[in-house]
Amino acid sequence: MSENILEVKNLVKKYGNFYAVNGISFAVPKGKVIGFLGPNGAGKTTTIQMLLGITQVNGGTITYFGKDFSKYRVECLQRINFTSAFNTLLGRISVWENLVVFAKMYQVKNTNAKILKLMEIFEITELKNELYQNLSAGQKTRVNLVKSLINDPELILMDEPTASLDPDIADKTLTLIETLKHERNLAILYTSHNMNEITRICDEVIFLDHGKIVAHDTPENLTKKINTAVIRLQVFENIALLEKYLREHSLKYSIVDTHTFEILTSEKLIPKVLFGISKTNIFISDIEIQKPSLEDVFLKIARKE
Repeated sequence: MSENILEVKNLVKKYGNFYAVNGISFAVPKGKVIGFLGPNGAGKTTTIQMLLGITQVNGGTITYFGKDFSKYRVECLQRINFTSAFNTLLGRISVWENLVVFAKMYQVKNTNAKILKLMEIFEITELKNELYQNLSAGQKTRVNLVKSLINDPELILMDEPTASLDPDIADKTLTLIETLKHERNLAILYTSHNMNEITRICDEVIFLDHGKIVAHDTPENLTKKINTAVIRLQVFENIALLEKYLREHSLKYSIVDTHTFEILTSEKLIPKVLFGISKTNIFISDIEIQKPSLEDVFLKIARKE
């Protein structure tokens, strides 16, 4: 059984009569990446702010490393960290000075060597003397990622960490997360609107909506809850024959363009549909099968479906 780095029980945050977070409970085990998802206004940011001690809790408990966060706040914060594409550091001092300040706060040993190593990983060594306020959004994001790893945390709260990164740096960041997870048993609570990222790196996914957890499972199991799939066919001959076949077999379909059909069916019926079409004189030039994705799950939750 995995050791839980973070445990949240019946967490509540109210603003007047409005519940921003309404009695949620979850855990982040050592060495696991937990996706924390939901539409805008679901309560994700409020939850993270409570986990960092920025926002006061109205009810419930937060426990890090088996210790009550409300009683051992400083000790807990020394062992975790946070990064966000939307967070800013001190603008009027250099990147290097910013990172040194945080290293000293976390009592990091061999400060210079540690900062240089992390800057090399995120390819920002040449920015060390630049003022933070002069950096691009992507550069600031990479500096924030360096800051989040500077104390060798056991848990990182990551809020849209790759939102401003180009595809190459984003991929390298995800690869680094995967490496740290396996080599150091790093635990991560990860928010993102990029469902491909979530599917790639998360062991479990929590969906939040209107302050409540509405789904919690592995990405694979969540997508299995949607039993529909789309078969996309390109046909250049006997198009009328294909339409006739689909109608006779009561298959739902749409015509994307002159030669492209999309057939809506259940995932388990895909072989039967394709086998049936293959027995006709219909020549198919291309087949693409679109199975349910985590994005489909997200959309159904967001649209209350």
